[in-house]
Amino acid sequence: MKSNVVFYHAGCPVCVDAEQSLAAALDPSRFNVEVVHFGDQPQRVAEADKLGVKSVPALVVDGQVFHINFGAALSDLR
Repeated sequence: MKSNVVFYHAGCPVCVDAEQSLAAALDPSRFNVEVVHFGDQPQRVAEADKLGVKSVPALVVDGQVFHINFGAALSDLR
């Protein structure tokens, strides 16, 4: 069974680098990866907040949040 992964980001250089390096490196046979760019999907900020995301870029694997570096606080994106 594949793990569900959501990669949340805001499009900043830190976020884009993490997407290109980390999210793209996940094995597609093991992970269903969804990339959420808040510039394109601002309505999903509330979803990320509910999951416990505090800053982006962040990777959520089966409901567990992993904060990667620091691009922007989630509160700055509201």
